[in-house]
Amino acid sequence: MNARPGCLWVVATPIGNLGDFSPRAKEVLARVALIAAEDTRHSAPLLAQIGPHAPLLALHEHNEREQAQRIVARLLAGEDVALISDAGTPLISDPGFRLVRAAREAGCEVSPVPGPCAAIAALSVAGLPSDRFVFEGFLPAKAAARRERLRVLAGETRTLIFYESSHRIVETLADMNTVLGARREAVLARELTKRFETVLGAPLEALHARVLVDADQQRGEFVLVVNGADGEDDAATLAAGRRIFALLREELPPSRAARLAAAISGAPRKQLYVEESQSAE
Repeated sequence: MNARPGCLWVVATPIGNLGDFSPRAKEVLARVALIAAEDTRHSAPLLAQIGPHAPLLALHEHNEREQAQRIVARLLAGEDVALISDAGTPLISDPGFRLVRAAREAGCEVSPVPGPCAAIAALSVAGLPSDRFVFEGFLPAKAAARRERLRVLAGETRTLIFYESSHRIVETLADMNTVLGARREAVLARELTKRFETVLGAPLEALHARVLVDADQQRGEFVLVVNGADGEDDAATLAAGRRIFALLREELPPSRAARLAAAISGAPRKQLYVEESQSAE
């Protein structure tokens, strides 16, 4: 048995433009013993850019636990393995966390090959504060859960970054407009680095209205970058929530009053409920 374990290379690949495929990424993918890919059918045309390459192994959310152990065994046998996603940097709203964790726990080297990432690419051109930001990935698919998550984030002062799909982009913008506020600045980055790339910036109300009437802006892959809450706006929202909660509390149990007050005002439900509990002590 080889005394030295192999290395797990976490390799970023283009999010659209093949010109962003770095020479180092190509070199690593050309020499490893195995390439773990989220969707081998999707990755095969991309890897054709480098000519002959290692065999592909499918690694996705449904089989990652099992495949991770097989891949770690090969690493421990001295083989180098590369991990790629369908596009961009692996693990960013993509599988790979369990594999990377298992490799590190087994004492194997894990090394990044940096490159494209849709979230960072969108942030870099959004013109919104970028010194502190929060990556939220995809919001819940169901409307009620999506709105609840947005209510939790309503008071977040850091810039917010979301991914969204074409069949939910209109509904998500509508929910953001309602929960985060019509005047909240946002940028919709669509099909980054691809032929039909667009980057639209406007208050959420105007952005939703634009996408609603433009079918072209409802196609492709999306990154939403949303300005964080203003401290003064956040305080006003909480004050409104407290006033509404106080009125509802006269007729309803605290938990229900807090839920309704949060839905109406956008104030954090848990904070309203906790304040009520503390005042009753």
